[in-house]
Amino acid sequence: MSNGTTTLSLDNYAGEAKAWVAAAQQLADEKRHVEVDPLHLLSCGLELDPGIAAVFQKAGVDLRDVIADSQRALGRLPRGDGQAFLSESMLELMRRAERDVRAQGPRKVELEDLLNALTQEVRGAVADILGGVKLGPGGLRGYMDALRSVPRPAAAASQSANTADLVKDLVEAARSGLADPVIGRQQEIRRVLTILERRHKGHPILVGEPGVGKGAIIRGLALKIANGDVPTSLAELKLLEIDAGALTSGTRLRGEAEARMRKLIDSQLTASRPGAIFVVRSLTRLLGTSATAPALGDLFTSAFAGGKLRLLATVSPEGWRTIEANEPALARKLTPLVIEAPSFEEATEIVRGVAGQYEKHHRVLVTEGAVQASVTLARRYLSDRFLPDSALDLLDETAASRRVGTDGISPEVDAQRSQLSSLLAQQESLADSTDALSLSKVAELSARIAELQPQVEKQRAAIESRRGAVGALRQLSQEHADAERAREAAKTEKNYARLGELEHVTIPALKTRLEQAEKAVAQAGLVTERAAIDESHIAQTLAEWTQIPVAKMLEEEADKLLKMEERLGQRVIGQPDAVTAIAKAIRRGRVGLRDPRRPIGSFLFLGTSGVGKTELAKALAEFLFDDEQALTRLDMSEFMERHMAQRLLGAPPGYADSDKGGFLTEAVRKRPYSVLLFDEVEKAHQDVFNLLLQVLDDGRLTDGRGRLADFTNTVVILTSNIGSERLIDTPAEVFESEDGKAALQDVLMQRLQEFFRPEFLNRIGDTVVFRPLSKKDLRSIVDIQLRGLEKLLARRQISLKVDDAAKDRLVDLGYDPALGARPLQRVIVRHLQDPLAEELLKGGYKEGQTIHVALDGEVFRFRAD
Repeated sequence: MSNGTTTLSLDNYAGEAKAWVAAAQQLADEKRHVEVDPLHLLSCGLELDPGIAAVFQKAGVDLRDVIADSQRALGRLPRGDGQAFLSESMLELMRRAERDVRAQGPRKVELEDLLNALTQEVRGAVADILGGVKLGPGGLRGYMDALRSVPRPAAAASQSANTADLVKDLVEAARSGLADPVIGRQQEIRRVLTILERRHKGHPILVGEPGVGKGAIIRGLALKIANGDVPTSLAELKLLEIDAGALTSGTRLRGEAEARMRKLIDSQLTASRPGAIFVVRSLTRLLGTSATAPALGDLFTSAFAGGKLRLLATVSPEGWRTIEANEPALARKLTPLVIEAPSFEEATEIVRGVAGQYEKHHRVLVTEGAVQASVTLARRYLSDRFLPDSALDLLDETAASRRVGTDGISPEVDAQRSQLSSLLAQQESLADSTDALSLSKVAELSARIAELQPQVEKQRAAIESRRGAVGALRQLSQEHADAERAREAAKTEKNYARLGELEHVTIPALKTRLEQAEKAVAQAGLVTERAAIDESHIAQTLAEWTQIPVAKMLEEEADKLLKMEERLGQRVIGQPDAVTAIAKAIRRGRVGLRDPRRPIGSFLFLGTSGVGKTELAKALAEFLFDDEQALTRLDMSEFMERHMAQRLLGAPPGYADSDKGGFLTEAVRKRPYSVLLFDEVEKAHQDVFNLLLQVLDDGRLTDGRGRLADFTNTVVILTSNIGSERLIDTPAEVFESEDGKAALQDVLMQRLQEFFRPEFLNRIGDTVVFRPLSKKDLRSIVDIQLRGLEKLLARRQISLKVDDAAKDRLVDLGYDPALGARPLQRVIVRHLQDPLAEELLKGGYKEGQTIHVALDGEVFRFRAD
C-alpha cells in the first residue's frame, strides 16, 4: 500500500485492524474518492462493526448524529477516476497507533489502538464531528471493554488460507482413478499439448461458454499425462489447480491478493518443480475486482517473462474480451483456444460414454433411449444452456430421482403422506369450531383421513420391511465381494492357510446367507435388479425444471393433436377457419415438418373487436401447455413511442435498469415454450416491426446485455383490427364459400400492404380472418359464460339454472356485430350477476339451494328452491 513514495506494511496489524483499514479503502474506491481519509475509517467502523458502535454508545454518543455528519462530510470529499491512496492524515493516524503499541511492548496493532488513534484527530472532518458530540482526544479509552461485549464479524484476514491448501494436483487425481473419463475432445487436447510445447506464449487459455467442456479438456490432459501419452518433455508435468475463490477470500486490502499469489508461485510452483503448470478455472474470477486485477495481471506477466510460471486457464468469451481490454499485456502472453459446443452426435457420444459413471454412482441402469432423450430434450428445451453440460445435468438428476423413488420413498407414497399430514393439521385447527360450515368441513376431513390413514400405515410398514431386507442383502453382497477379493490376494501371495479358510469356511457361509437374503427379498415382492431409466424419466425431470408437460416433450400426444380443432372449438365459437389454420400449423411443427430455426408458427389474426382473437391465443396456450399462464401478452399500444420499443430488449449496460432485461426477451427466457401475443400490432412503433422481423426469420433476439433469447419453441400471434369495417359489411354467405373467402382475403391483403412493409408480411406464416359473430354463435357463448358463473356460485354450494328463453333474451340484448361477444358479457353482468350479488348480500339465498332464472315478458325472474 503506497502513497507516492511512502510504503506502509500491515504485517504488524491484527486481522480485525487490517480488515478495518481494508474496509475504509474499499469505501473510498466505491465512492471514487481521491484519497482514503480517517473519515472513511470512522464511517466504516460505525456501520460495519457493532463493537465499535457499542464503544461510542457507552461513551454517551448519539450514533445517529455521528453517522449523519459522516455521510455529509463524505459527500464533500473530492472525487476522481484513479485509485484512492492513503492520505497523509490517514498515514499519520496509523503511525500514531503503531507508536502507542510499541510503547506497550511487542504486539500487533489491535482494533482499539486504531480507535484510540482515530479519536486523537485534532484537525479535519473527523475532529469536527467528534468535537460536535463533545468527544475529545482519547475520550474513548475508558469504554473499550464494550468492544468485546457484542458478537462481531470475523476478521477478513482470518479467512486467509494456507497456500498448500489452495492447490490440487490434477495429474495425481487422474493416477488415483478419481477423474471421470473424457469422451471425444481429442483434437482440442492435442492442441493444448501443442501450445504447451511452444517456445513463446506457451500458455493456453480455453475460451468458451459455460458447459461446453473446457473442464473436461483439462481433465483429459491430466489423464494423458498420467498415462504417459504425451511427449517426453511434458511427461513429468504437474497440473496444479488453484482455488481462485479461496485465494482471493478476504483480500479487500490492495496488495494482499498479490502477496498471496506471489507466495503461492514461489512455494508451490517453482519450489516443487520448474515444469509445473498453474491451472485456473475462470481466470476473470481471479482478475475480476478492481483491487486485485492490475496487481495480479502484472504479476502473471512478469512471472511469464521470467519463466517461473506456466498457465492453463479457462474463461468465457465475454471474460476474454474483458482481459483483452483491461489487461492487454497479459492477453498477449496467452494463446486463446476457442472451445465450441459439441454437435448433437458428439454430445450423444459424450453422454453415452460417461453414463456408466452415473450408473455406478446411483446404482441404476441408463438405457440408450435415456441417453438420446437427454441430449435431444436438453438441446430443444434448455436453449439457454450448452451441450453437453445441460444433457449431463438432466441425466444426473433423473438418475438421482429414480434412485430416490426406488430406494427411498416413491413420489406417490410421499404425496399421500403429505396429504395425510395436511388433513390432520386442518382437522386439528377446526377441532373447537361449532358452526355448521366448520362441522361440515370436519366431517369431510374425517372421512378422507379414515380412507387415507390405513393406506399410509400399510405403506410405512412395507417400506420399513423393505429397508431391512435390502440393507441386509447389500451388506452380505459387499462382504461376499470383499471375500472374493481377499481370496484372489491370498492366491497371489501364496498364503495357503488364508486361502483355505476363505474357500472352505468364509465364502461358503456367505453364499448360504446371501441366498437366504435373496429369498427373503423375493418373498417380500422386492426387485433387486437396478432400476432402469428411459426417455419417460428424462422427460419427467425436464417437466419439473421447465413446467412443460411431459407429453409435449415426447411427442406422444398424437391423438390429442388430431382432435385439436374439436378441443379449441369448444372454447372459441364461430371461427372454424381460424381454428383449422392454427391446428394445421401446430401439427406441422410437432412432427418436425417446419424450419427449426423459426418459431413453431406465426399468425396474423384479423377481425373486429370481440370475435375471439385473444381467446384463441389463450385456448392455444392452455391446449399446448395445460396452462393459460404460458401466454405472454404484449399490448402494442404501450410501444407506440421509439424509446418504449427499446424496453422489449432492455436497456444496454450502463443505463438505468439494465440488469432487469427486456419485457419480451425475459419472458421468452423464463418460458421458452410459450405463446406470444402481440395485441393490436398496427399501433406499434416501426422499431418493433424491425425486431419482429428477426424473431420471425431467425427465431432469436439479443437483449440489451448481449444475451440470446431463443424463439424457436414459441408460437407468435399478432392481432390487428385493420379491415374490420370491411368484415362487418361482408354478408355471412361469403364466409361459407371458398371463392368468397379468397376474394375477401385479397381485399384484406391490399389493406395490409398499405400499412405493413412487404418484408414483414412475407415472414408471417398464416393470415387468419375472423368472421363476425352471429346470434347462433352468441347463443353458444352464453352457455360458456353461464358455466363460468355456475362455478363461482358453486363455491357457496349454490346451483344456477337458466331457461332457454332467458338465454335467448340475453343474446338479443348483447348482439352487436361490430363489437362481438363483449357486449354479451356486460349484459350477463347487468341482468344476472348484479341481482344475484345483491340478493346474496341480503342473505336471500342459502347453501344447497338452486336458483332458477326465467323470462317473464322482458324481465328476468329469479326463484330459489
